[in-house]
Amino acid sequence: MTFYRHSGPRSYLTSTMTDRFDCYYCRDNLHGKKYVKKDEKHVCTKCFDKLCANTCAECRRPIGADSKELHHKNRYWHEDCFRCAKCYKPLANEPFSARDDGKIMCGKCGSREDGNRCQGCYKVVMPGSQNVEYKNKVWHDECFTCFECKQPIRTQSFLARGDDIYCAPCHEKKFAKKCFKCKQPITSGGISYQDQPWHSECFVCETCRKPLAGTRFTSHEDHVYCVDCYKTDVAKKCHGCKNPITGFGHGTNVVNYEGFSWHEYCFTCKKCSLSLANKRFVINAEQIYCPDCAKKL
Repeated sequence: MTFYRHSGPRSYLTSTMTDRFDCYYCRDNLHGKKYVKKDEKHVCTKCFDKLCANTCAECRRPIGADSKELHHKNRYWHEDCFRCAKCYKPLANEPFSARDDGKIMCGKCGSREDGNRCQGCYKVVMPGSQNVEYKNKVWHDECFTCFECKQPIRTQSFLARGDDIYCAPCHEKKFAKKCFKCKQPITSGGISYQDQPWHSECFVCETCRKPLAGTRFTSHEDHVYCVDCYKTDVAKKCHGCKNPITGFGHGTNVVNYEGFSWHEYCFTCKKCSLSLANKRFVINAEQIYCPDCAKKL
C-alpha cells in the first residue's frame, strides 16, 4: 500500500517591500498582493493558475493556487478528485493502492480487484478471510466442497481425483473396490478370487462359515464352500460308487448322462469292468454295460 504526499494548500506570501517586486510572468507589481513562490520564481496567483498549475489526473483541470493538491509518482489531483476508482470513497486521509493501469483504489477495492479468485464461486478471496489453498489454487472455506455430496470439507481429510475433490467417505464409496459378497467397499486388505475382490471376513464357507483363506475350497453358483461342506451339501453323488463328485484329486473328470453323473473312473461296464468313457455303452436297469456284455444279458 502506497501513501500520497500532500503539497497544498499553498502558503500565499504577501509582499511588503518598498523596492520593485514584480510577477515573473506578467510583471505586475506584487507589493501588497498574494503570490506563490514556484521554482524560486515569484508568481501572482493569476499567472500561477494559468501557467504553472498542475493538471488534475482525474478531472483534467488545473489545480489552482487556492486548491489543495495531492501528489503521487509525478501525478497530481485536486483533493476532492482523489477518490477510489471503484467505490469513489475519498482517499485524502486513507490508505490506497496505485495500480499499473493508473487507477487509484482504496484498500478494500484494491484487494478485491487484485486478490486471488475462489475456484468455487470465482469471487475474490479477501485477505484474512478463511480460505483453503491447494495446489496453488484458493477457495473460500465454504466453497471447498466434496464433488459428490457437496458438503464443505473444512477440517476433514480429502482426496483428489483429477480436478475433483472428494471427502474420504465419498471417495471410498465411489472409487473403492466393492466386495463380491457384501457389495461394501474394501478399504484395506481383502482377497481376490476369480478376479473378484472379497473382504477377508466375507470369504467364508457358505454353510459352516469357516474362513477359507489359505485352505482348500471350491465354488458353486457364486458361493464358496470348504471341502467338507461341498462334499456333504452340494456335490453330486456318483451313480457308480455313491461318493460325492468333488473335482478334487484323482479322477476330476465327470461323465453325465440322462440326469446321472459318474466319476470317469467309475464309468465302467457292470459285468466286465471295462472303462466306457468315450466309448459306446448300453444302459439296462440304470446300469451300464459294454455292447458285448449287453448282448449276453
